[in-house]
Amino acid sequence: MTDQTPLGPVDGTKVPRFAGSATFARLPRIDEVSSFDVALLGAPFDGGVSFRPGARFGPSSIRQASRHLRPAYNPAQDVSPYAVIQAVDAGDVPCNPFDIDHALQQIDDGVSELLAAGGRPVLLGGDHTIALGGLRAVARRHGPVALVHFDAHLDTWNSYFGADRTHGTIFRRAHEEGLLAGAVSSHVGIRGPLYAAHDLVDDASFGFEIVRALDIDRRGIDEIVDGVRRRTNDAPIYLSIDIDVLDPAFAPGTGTPEMGGLTSRELLALVRALPPDQIVAADLVEVSPPYDHAEITSLAAATLGYEITSLMARARGDA
Repeated sequence: MTDQTPLGPVDGTKVPRFAGSATFARLPRIDEVSSFDVALLGAPFDGGVSFRPGARFGPSSIRQASRHLRPAYNPAQDVSPYAVIQAVDAGDVPCNPFDIDHALQQIDDGVSELLAAGGRPVLLGGDHTIALGGLRAVARRHGPVALVHFDAHLDTWNSYFGADRTHGTIFRRAHEEGLLAGAVSSHVGIRGPLYAAHDLVDDASFGFEIVRALDIDRRGIDEIVDGVRRRTNDAPIYLSIDIDVLDPAFAPGTGTPEMGGLTSRELLALVRALPPDQIVAADLVEVSPPYDHAEITSLAAATLGYEITSLMARARGDA
């Protein structure tokens, strides 16, 4: 981690938010600093989708929406994140749009480079397939991780049309590859129909606990967060947020929307309550701008990116 005074975002009181740098939250580029704590890295790949494409345009759309942020002080987490940590925008991985395995290796390489430099990566997707590349790199660095997975879907199916690395299969592959620690991972926000009842049996055998979207009403946010935190024990956490965990009313611009999802307020409260010191990496995926309007979905993802980096800043501030 860097001990230098962080170079922060462009000052919105001096340069209007609709002008200036096109980086996430108008943070410095990675080549403008000598070291960094957190790096946001775009992964513009959507070759693993099973329904609506367009998430390859997610990183640029999230960055555009992040102009709306006032990033100096986060009152909900009581932290000035970019004064505590050196956060940077690391640009985009040049993902091969025609070869899933090559794209995953490119993502793995990009995340590995950031980890080797001592930073924590936050991937901006892209469809959920990209998480497998991120998990491979993170598990090599930190060992098997606890996955805290916000999503409408399990993403532990076996294959689609003979393809075994897609946005709906990555966490089964992660389990098979030994990237996940045993019985410490959680899905949060799950809802909608499945292909078969046995999908739930398979998922449980991979070490996941399921928190359904309806459980938010029945159990409440505090109880759910407490359960997720206790389940992770002290394992390093990889946080993965599929924007379709939100109800389509709050995130219409996504590839596989499901009715009955979380509200924006509920998701923000859940993310803010996660243990800051355990999060070693994160991703935000499945923003599909062609199905968005008024930047609703992109703004949700940009705000979540800010909240994740604020969590990481809290961990640095407590160190």
